[in-house]
Amino acid sequence: MSHYRCHVFFCCNKRDAPEKCCADAGAADLQAYAKARIKELKLNGKGSVRINKAGCLDRCEEGPVLVVYPDAIWYTYVDREDIDEIIDRHVVHGEVVERLKI
Repeated sequence: MSHYRCHVFFCCNKRDAPEKCCADAGAADLQAYAKARIKELKLNGKGSVRINKAGCLDRCEEGPVLVVYPDAIWYTYVDREDIDEIIDRHVVHGEVVERLKI
């Protein structure tokens, strides 16, 4: 068994203008929100779910982006509602959120 059932990485990379970057799209705030939401749902910890910041995931032009492992599903998002949908549908129930998938 893996240490975590599900591991979610948020790109929080900061690039110099005019390059697009996830940091400029509020990635760090939404990563913190996702981490708090997982704790609120009591899904955090060994054998369950881990929400992490990542450096550059090299897809900022499609971003902001996150990736869910072990499924290797990449998502873009805009706001807390998108993060809630990814958590509720994919992380909790294993259903890929096609409208946010990249």
